[in-house]
Amino acid sequence: MRQSVLKTELIGIAVISMVGSVLHFVFDWSGHLAPVGVISPVNESVFEHLKLTFWPTLLYAAITYRFLRKSTSNFLIAKTASIYVMPAAIIAISYSSTGITGNESLITDILFFIVAVALGQITSYKLLTKGQLPRHNHILAVTGLVVIGAIFILLAYYPPHWPLFMDHNTGT
Repeated sequence: MRQSVLKTELIGIAVISMVGSVLHFVFDWSGHLAPVGVISPVNESVFEHLKLTFWPTLLYAAITYRFLRKSTSNFLIAKTASIYVMPAAIIAISYSSTGITGNESLITDILFFIVAVALGQITSYKLLTKGQLPRHNHILAVTGLVVIGAIFILLAYYPPHWPLFMDHNTGT
């Protein structure tokens, strides 16, 4: 059981990374359609790039649920934790790196993205293979998914004027 869960989560690193990478360009390919901006970055801000983990991870979770639900515990908890770990890792790594080096690089941004996805998937694996957690944690997980999804949707249309939302190419 652990081997198949580990395999699924490792495949998830590749799938989420690839889908997220493609998603980076979808807003431009759509001709800047506003609804597409909910799932795809509309600029080069750190916040917009967090979408590259959220939506692909949610999609991958929906696909793998069918295969993992009977052989694991804590599916919703594991996936919600993963969905929170990935953006937190991107923010922490991105700001730490920029603070230390003073510059940004496409290569390091891609590497940080993959590292964040891997950290999320490892978190998911650990929770999927752990014993059954209390019922209230499942309710918190569902609430957490709804909250972060609502945040991504709402802030796609109404971003605050905070550094996390600033496009580093244009300064807006």
